[in-house]
Amino acid sequence: MATIKDVAKAAQVSVATVSRVLNDTGYVHSDTKTRVTQAMQELNYFPNEVARSLFKRESRLIGLILPDITNPFFPQLARGVEDEIHAHGFRLLFGNSDEDREKEMAYLQTFKQNQVVGVIAVTNEPESDIYNDDDLPVVFLDRTVPHAPSVFADAAAGGKMAAMELIRRGSRQITLLKGPAHLQTARQRFKGALDVLTETGVDFHVMSNASFSFQEARKSAKALFQLYPETDGIIASNDIVATAVIHEALRIGKAIPGDVQIIGFDDIPQSELLFPSLSTIRQPAYEMGKEAAQLLIKAIQKQPIDQPVIQMPVSFIERETTRKVDSQ
Repeated sequence: MATIKDVAKAAQVSVATVSRVLNDTGYVHSDTKTRVTQAMQELNYFPNEVARSLFKRESRLIGLILPDITNPFFPQLARGVEDEIHAHGFRLLFGNSDEDREKEMAYLQTFKQNQVVGVIAVTNEPESDIYNDDDLPVVFLDRTVPHAPSVFADAAAGGKMAAMELIRRGSRQITLLKGPAHLQTARQRFKGALDVLTETGVDFHVMSNASFSFQEARKSAKALFQLYPETDGIIASNDIVATAVIHEALRIGKAIPGDVQIIGFDDIPQSELLFPSLSTIRQPAYEMGKEAAQLLIKAIQKQPIDQPVIQMPVSFIERETTRKVDSQ
């Protein structure tokens, strides 16, 4: 691995000159700067970001906390964040909390030790005192708290949309799969769907999931068809749960969407690859990540923020697990 001394030798300059180029301090002739830059490229030399931030007292590192990297929804968020901050010259440090408070706290401490200038957090505890640091800007993403800088999708509207689409397509015996009760987003999706089902007077049942894991969803799907064999419409708490429901319905010989219609939530990339492909409520995950990054960069640069709380719309994506209807 190349060092700053190797770069200096290749460019035929002093280490101090290379340091001035790296940190943009002091005068360096343009020809000399070009030689140093070329040497860095040829040697594949990358400066230590932490060391640079300590020297310049200006870090370009941003921390991102995600709750479960195995859920395909969250990498979409992360990609939106990463693309946006990269375009502004920042770099990303990432932590996967596994929905564990202690692990989340440990990552936050690591971020601070590495001189991050801001944090984007997808957390179950946005009101926790671990985020009360006036010197460290924080933007909450997906799971939010009132009055704090945050970006989230309209989960309640998504729940309502899913229920209305099933009813519009002829389902009259609907099962609503409620997501983990401790997640704000799951509660909002559930309430939105529940409001519509209650108001319209269709027959419906509710089943709960303690997590979004595929393994638990498989168990719930088996129980669903055993308890409510007449179910002809299912609103899943997310696309992973919907995938398990599709597998179980096909296993027991149900025709989709003829016998049972299924709607998921999130529109993860795999939803389109399923057979049959999954109709779902799309959250604009990538765009949410970009918006959160833009908010944080404004906070870091102490720019005015006209809209610190951003709610983004959801949409229904029609695929093959719901019946076609006349658009009019």
